[in-house]
Amino acid sequence: MIKLLIAIDGPAGSGKTTTARLLAERLSYTYLDTGAMYRAITLKVLQMGILPTDEPKVVETARKAHLMLKNVNGDLRVFLDGKDVTQEIRSEEVTQNVSIISSYPGVRELLVEKQREIGAQKGCVVDGRDIGTVVFPDADLKFFMVADVTERAIRRQLELSNGGREVPLVEVIRQIRERDEKDSSREFSPLRKAKDAILIDTTKMSIEEQVEEIMRYVREKITSLKEEIRNEN
Repeated sequence: MIKLLIAIDGPAGSGKTTTARLLAERLSYTYLDTGAMYRAITLKVLQMGILPTDEPKVVETARKAHLMLKNVNGDLRVFLDGKDVTQEIRSEEVTQNVSIISSYPGVRELLVEKQREIGAQKGCVVDGRDIGTVVFPDADLKFFMVADVTERAIRRQLELSNGGREVPLVEVIRQIRERDEKDSSREFSPLRKAKDAILIDTTKMSIEEQVEEIMRYVREKITSLKEEIRNEN
């Protein structure tokens, strides 16, 4: 059976995480949420009272952290030092600090190594911000998802509301623009589209439409690989 390594990148609110998870379910692939890994390290830094700007201590904390992603009844759970922190890593405090934590080369090197160990087995959908450019530049398929900033803010506002927090849309837009700037301008592994990535604008697309659009490319890729194998034989 042909199994692919699929990379999905994009800014916050573009739909990449939900799409990647559902795509993995559809294909019976492993789903790897790299953003959750950086959020878990950010949570640990905050819990220990370490300043996010103290790069040496942050990197040392990341090195000592025991991080594990588990699929529990079809749901990806994040465990930090043996504790399930799946909900905690989505807090506003973590969201506000994860960009600076994830910008440190020492942190990224540690987590990229873990990500590559998982993805090396193929049959994997990986989402993040530098998957197609840095983590898996040789991925079988690469996608870069984008959406209008207002639409992304509306999605994030709904997510916050479902979590019990009501934040004005104008404030969410400000936060997203700030996050975009930090992610795109960082010196190490900035957010950018890989040259061979397929651009998907999700502004007017439902999650199901996003998944189906990527599935179309997956089917074409598998068909192409099968044809290559037949020709070789």
